[in-house]
Amino acid sequence: MPSTVLVVDDEKNIRRTIRMVLEGEDIEVLEAGSGEEALTIASTEDIDAVILDVRLPGINGVEALKRMRAQKMLTPAIMISGHATITEAVQAVLQGATDFLEKPLDRDRLLVSIRNALRTGNLEKELRMLRRDVRQRYEMVGESAVMQRLYAEIEKVAPTKGRVLITGESGTGKELIARAIHRLSPREGKPFVKVNCAAIPAELIESKLFGHERGAFTGAVGRKKGLFEAAHTGTLFMDEIGDMAPSAQAKVLRALQNGEITRVGGESTVAVDVRVVAATNRDLEAAIAAGEFREDLYFRLNVIPLRSPSLRERADDIPALTRAFLMEFCAENGMRQKPLHHDVLESLVERHWPGNVRELRNVVERMAILSDDEITIDDLPEAPRRDLPAEAMVALPGLQFQGGTPRESLREYRERAEREFIIATLNHFDWNISRASVVLGVERTNLHKKMRSLGIKRDNIVT
Repeated sequence: MPSTVLVVDDEKNIRRTIRMVLEGEDIEVLEAGSGEEALTIASTEDIDAVILDVRLPGINGVEALKRMRAQKMLTPAIMISGHATITEAVQAVLQGATDFLEKPLDRDRLLVSIRNALRTGNLEKELRMLRRDVRQRYEMVGESAVMQRLYAEIEKVAPTKGRVLITGESGTGKELIARAIHRLSPREGKPFVKVNCAAIPAELIESKLFGHERGAFTGAVGRKKGLFEAAHTGTLFMDEIGDMAPSAQAKVLRALQNGEITRVGGESTVAVDVRVVAATNRDLEAAIAAGEFREDLYFRLNVIPLRSPSLRERADDIPALTRAFLMEFCAENGMRQKPLHHDVLESLVERHWPGNVRELRNVVERMAILSDDEITIDDLPEAPRRDLPAEAMVALPGLQFQGGTPRESLREYRERAEREFIIATLNHFDWNISRASVVLGVERTNLHKKMRSLGIKRDNIVT
């Protein structure tokens, strides 16, 4: 597609000259004789760059550029003038002009400037598209009650400076929560730096976090900044914080207390402004009792606790998550979007998902790649065997025969088995619906519905 450039000058001959030069390079040209006319065109047309005369009737070129920027028009701008002052040139640059050319315009100089402006504009468009794609990739999906509560907590936490500790099982999307906190905070647009504390060897984690000076250890041939400095003014997401080496825990504590770090092998301190969001799937209180995690660091990190729910607690979100993953994988692999048979979704909802959202994502990717035109139940990989928790174990009701044939249909047997299984679980937890729903792997609201459909009420059950 050819680029489009808006030429703004009150002299018709200058506009015509610039048009001839640009059209010779297969660039489409739009013209405006005033700043007001330029603003109207720029707000209605897709412009790739603008050439603005500084001195125009009505509002001048610098003011027109300022208003374009105020209206979020990020088009690269080249200012031109035959008698501009240094002050005007400086003002133009401050408003975001990419170049400033004096009249009479030199053809080659003009072409170099417009090519640079178009190249810059294309790079900025690509960057905006990449940021949009990244945001979509890390968008949280789900409208279940437990997710609605989590969204509300994130909205309250994000604008503050409070440190956040995210807990939850592996694969539940703790990084997505951290990114949402960053995106909704005043630090949006600043660095978001992630470090997996469990993936870095103990002997290297201090250097990774705090950087090192030249000669600090074998192989340290120069000074290197650490992740705390890389995240300066932004957010540092410390995943699997419970697996961090004890020596690094002490340094992280000092950094949180003082806002300063010391590079390995260095003596001077470096001030850092970093919001730390930590995450773990470990029981940190148990780790403290075992002497594996510092209690003072735990209290520094656990200012605002958030829990990432397991997929079993948000089974209602599985259809939406499945469709989102399927759309993503089909787009990534250049495939047309594949329809998803309804019985596939039903089967996915009924699964246990010990690997949580990560496991679901992997299953959907496999189906997207290996299926034909439509994803059917035959494309669904076999569910892994799982051992139910001891508190949920209950013997299945025996089959009842009459004259050599079952007295019940499959539906009747299934309902009887479900009823006895649910009652046994509820009895074990003294009819605590929340705890029972977690063990059964269903949303609490769904358990209430199932209990109503099966006629399960505590007052008419003999325990």
